[in-house]
Amino acid sequence: MPFNIELPKARISLLATALSASTLLFSCQESGKASDTDKNVVHLNAPLTGTVTAELTDAPLVPKPLTYNTPKKVIVELEVIEKVMKISDETEYTFWTFGGHVPGKFIRVRVGDLVDFTLKNAPNSKVVHNIDLHAVNGPGGGAEATSTAPGQSSNFQFRVLQPGLYVYHCATGPVGMHIANGMYGMILVEPAEGLPKVDREFYLMQGDFYTKGKFEEKGLQGFDEEKAIKEQADYVLFNGRVRSTTGKNALQANVGETVRLFVGNGGPNLVSSFHAIGEIFDNVYMEGGAAVNHNVQTTLIPAGGSSIVEMSLQVPGVLNLVDHSIYRAFNKGAIAQIKVSGKENPAVFKSNK
Repeated sequence: MPFNIELPKARISLLATALSASTLLFSCQESGKASDTDKNVVHLNAPLTGTVTAELTDAPLVPKPLTYNTPKKVIVELEVIEKVMKISDETEYTFWTFGGHVPGKFIRVRVGDLVDFTLKNAPNSKVVHNIDLHAVNGPGGGAEATSTAPGQSSNFQFRVLQPGLYVYHCATGPVGMHIANGMYGMILVEPAEGLPKVDREFYLMQGDFYTKGKFEEKGLQGFDEEKAIKEQADYVLFNGRVRSTTGKNALQANVGETVRLFVGNGGPNLVSSFHAIGEIFDNVYMEGGAAVNHNVQTTLIPAGGSSIVEMSLQVPGVLNLVDHSIYRAFNKGAIAQIKVSGKENPAVFKSNK
């Protein structure tokens, strides 16, 4: 006997706006060239309409959506901090960080903004660091302009020309070692019209770590370059720590809400097969760009790449977010969680156990 399931309004809204959303990041003519009337075309001689200081957040928090719709000068300042932190409950590691956390601060700007970027290297750092932002059109993504010795600072400016979700990382040699120590983060370049409204946004970033000791071996562990070269990761983590966003640290949401995840992959080596156990992604901005796919079970996120995924929540429970290269999830730490609160919805899911 046929039956109908009424989808939550939030899901219908996401699906209804998906096509228009796909044009928000890059609106182009069929020829592949931007239209002169496209709001996302950056007119380099257009005057800036003021100066703002960027809100920077630590994962899993995301800066608030931008309220301005004309290009501004945006002040961004990051400090590189080398510090010992827990990689697991009884295991420590010397992380190299942008801002004292792994991943680094989330940066949110608008297409057309002129970013005034200052990189500081803490006085007690042991080595030189820099930053390569994939949102930059210029030598090394800013790396050449920001090679910064301990106790020093560097500054450069760049115009953000193309909307999307971009990774940044340290590009000081050996590049792989700096990234493997946690030196990565993300910068979101909003389209001129902004992104479609959702109820909640979160920031997750995967990374693979290589230690002298085995997974969760007690004590301070050093970096193992031989394992890194062979791509034999001991840890594959979201937000730099085992159980960083599970249990009492799980992300919180409610039945009926829409959730957007900004998901990055710092690498340095492994490709992520990102999957939500018990949900389907309504929209996936593939590789953080313009193309939007729908009703996706698992999406690939390359090392040094990103994805924006959106889902609507129909039933309560715990959603496990995993790298579906599944031994990484259950044996190397690649699990995050969203705890969904609210009323049961037997029309969508009912357990008869």
